[in-house]
Amino acid sequence: MVRGIGIDMARISEFARYADGLSEKEDRELDAFLTRGFTAGELALARDRHNPAEFLAGRFAVKEAVFKALAPHVPGGFDFRIVETLSREDGSPYVSVGPELAAILEQADARELLVSITNEGDYAVAMALAQ
Repeated sequence: MVRGIGIDMARISEFARYADGLSEKEDRELDAFLTRGFTAGELALARDRHNPAEFLAGRFAVKEAVFKALAPHVPGGFDFRIVETLSREDGSPYVSVGPELAAILEQADARELLVSITNEGDYAVAMALAQ
């Protein structure tokens, strides 16, 4: 049974300055945004990408989409870092469910999260389904 659905769109060009911050540790504002919004695993994956801004925009859109899918069941929201989006061997994205996110899924009476990301031009779009 579907417990929630969410969708989000992020502008890739807006993440370009954050992607530059992956290698520049001098800018505290950029570093703070990256460490508050992404897991160490996601940042490591972004560093290895040909287009880190596209990667970060897509992952951020997933976080927003998951929040939108679960928000009706979770008053007060949650830390975006608990939504860690990784890639399977075939490149398809999945959300790694740790203890904090598992508790939220249980509260929402959901067993799994399905996600999809697409990029077109300057936009990354993500969709999340909690079921």
